[in-house]
Amino acid sequence: MKNIIGGHRLRNKILLALPPDERAAIFSKLEFVSLSACEVLTEKGAPVRFAYFVNAGLASVLNIMANKKTTDVGACGSEGFVGLPLTVGFATSSTHVLMQVAGNAFRINANDFAVALRQCPSLAIALQRFSQEMALQSTQLAACHLQHNVRERLARWLLMSQDRLGSDCIPLSQTALSHLLGTRRASVNVAASILQTAGLITYKRGTVKIEKRLRLEEATCECYETMARQLKKWHVETA
Repeated sequence: MKNIIGGHRLRNKILLALPPDERAAIFSKLEFVSLSACEVLTEKGAPVRFAYFVNAGLASVLNIMANKKTTDVGACGSEGFVGLPLTVGFATSSTHVLMQVAGNAFRINANDFAVALRQCPSLAIALQRFSQEMALQSTQLAACHLQHNVRERLARWLLMSQDRLGSDCIPLSQTALSHLLGTRRASVNVAASILQTAGLITYKRGTVKIEKRLRLEEATCECYETMARQLKKWHVETA
C-alpha cells in the first residue's frame, strides 16, 4: 500500500501530500520511532540531530527561561514536523520541543534530510508553509499569554490539542498544564474546575475529556478563532 512505510501506516499530512517521485527520494531514509510522553525531540541551544514527521501524538514547542520556567509557544500533531531549523540550514534549535502526548513519528537524520530537501521541491514548499503556521501560533500565543486569563487559555489549548490528536480525550496532568500555560498549578485547578462545573470538560486520572466542543469554543479567547481563520484562508489560497 502506498501509505505504508516499513509496515507502519502513514498519517503525517506533509508526507501524504508528496508526489510519487519525492516519496521515492525520502521514504527509504525514514525510520519509524515510538515517542513516549515527555520525550525530548529537540533541545534549546543543542544541535538538531533528527527531523521528525509527527505521525501520532502531540508535540509541544516550549520557551524555557533562565529561571527554568516554561511556556507553550506552539503545538503540532500529524499535520506537522519537528526540526524546522534544518529547513533553512541552521544546525541548532532555539526552542525546546517534547512530546506532551505519546505517539510516533517518521524520523530522518539531519544529513539525509538536507539531501532530501534538495531533491524534493514540493517537500521544501510544504515545510516553508508549515513554518508560517508555527510562526502564526508563536505570535498569537505570545499575545494570548499576556492578554487572556487562565480559563480562556486552558480552553484554547484543549481545542488546539483536540484538533491535532483527533480525540476528545487528552492525557495530561494539571502539573503539565501549568507548565504549558506558564502559571501556577492552583490557577490551572481553578480554571479546570470552572470548565468542569459548566459541563464543558471532565477531568479524571490525568485525562481531560472534552464534553461539549461548541461551548468550549465559546469559553475560549479570540486567539483560537483567529488562528483557525487564518489557517483556513491559507489553505484556500494554496488549494
